[in-house]
Amino acid sequence: MEFNAVLKEPQKLAINEAIRTARFVRNKVLRYWMDNRGTGKKELYRYNTQLREEFEFVKDLNSHACQASVENVERAIKRFFDNCKKKIPGKKGYPRFKKHSRSVEYKQSGWKLSPDNKSIKFTDKKGIGKVKLKGTWDLWRFEQKLIKRVRIVQKADGYYVHFCVKVDNSEQLEATGFTVGLDLGLKEFYTDSDGYSEPNPRFYKKGEKRAIFYQRRVSRKKKGSANRKKAINRLGRTHLKISRQREEHAKRLVRSYRKIVEPYYKRFNPFMQSRTPIKAPLSKVSSPARCVIRSNDLVAYVRAACRRQDLRVKNLVKNHCLAKSINDAGWYQFREWLEYFGQKFGRITVAVNPAYTSQNCSSCGEVVKKSLSTRTHACKCGCRLDRDVPSEPLREHNAAKNILSRALGTVGHTGTYRAVRSNQELSETERVWVGGFARVKTSKILTI
Repeated sequence: MEFNAVLKEPQKLAINEAIRTARFVRNKVLRYWMDNRGTGKKELYRYNTQLREEFEFVKDLNSHACQASVENVERAIKRFFDNCKKKIPGKKGYPRFKKHSRSVEYKQSGWKLSPDNKSIKFTDKKGIGKVKLKGTWDLWRFEQKLIKRVRIVQKADGYYVHFCVKVDNSEQLEATGFTVGLDLGLKEFYTDSDGYSEPNPRFYKKGEKRAIFYQRRVSRKKKGSANRKKAINRLGRTHLKISRQREEHAKRLVRSYRKIVEPYYKRFNPFMQSRTPIKAPLSKVSSPARCVIRSNDLVAYVRAACRRQDLRVKNLVKNHCLAKSINDAGWYQFREWLEYFGQKFGRITVAVNPAYTSQNCSSCGEVVKKSLSTRTHACKCGCRLDRDVPSEPLREHNAAKNILSRALGTVGHTGTYRAVRSNQELSETERVWVGGFARVKTSKILTI
């Protein structure tokens, strides 16, 4: 849960000092691990205790906040060795020092909520004090012992307080009997196996002109000046708005119903019958966007919106012609929310191999070779479809149909991004903070 923090100027300085201290602890512990290879978890925490005895400003920060910084190092080390064991091609993600940091995390001590749950008081010696919370979440519904983590985050438009709550957030929905396959792309955001295509909003392209304007203002300011800091902050707020638009779009596609009204509706308005109606495709008159998770028992998608097995999103962006459009689409973010809500509502999400999903014919299975510029699928069996968007309403989409057929032949969640594991295999630190939402990687206990 995310709340906007209403702060005074001395409180902002205190929060910045706490963030710098947490970064200092993390970098010192990482340096200790680099100099003493083979050190374990216990040695890292013992070194953290030595830092608190050696430096007074580290001792002023809550002890659990320092432990959270050690946990960040521990996760980075574990991720590096896991990548080495899995023999992931390319860089393995060796832990690096942090030069810039924007958050400090507290556990279950060092803070106290007010009786009305409208403010929080940080009790360590950093001098943050009482912080007023501004938001729409109902924090009073949860007991304080259920709040496992509290994080203060600095963004371009202010400071925020995030709460990680341990609560059973799963919902059981009735079976619909429907399955769907999704093919992600650039021309359309996705096209499903039933023939519906969701338009690509292209948020960065719409706001690119404004971002370039503020970027030039940053370049013209003198380095180190106060005006340059103001210009950087204004540029950051522009990019923050674009990222929030992209994230909200992904969540709404996955979870909520939304109605798309095209300009064609004006031609069919009863009050505008004097004009000659223009014959338009039925799907463009007024079509509700799919509630992907709620309206389907199984959702299938490719591991990446590409046509080769060895390509991923981070490799696709190496194409200088399409890199900006690929990053603007936000496929990975859409996939994360798809799998999160799939776990929450008890739906099955399956990621399939993207190889030849666009080449094979969805009717007879024959391989029809085509380049990326060829948008029409024409097979000898008589099946003729647009490669991404159906040429006629309600016709099966070739690639999305192949994706669905492969998923139906896959047992369980094979190939999904986040495997469902039992609670015994999860540690205290295995949480995901995305967009102000902390999510525990478990099939039963999910955070809001």
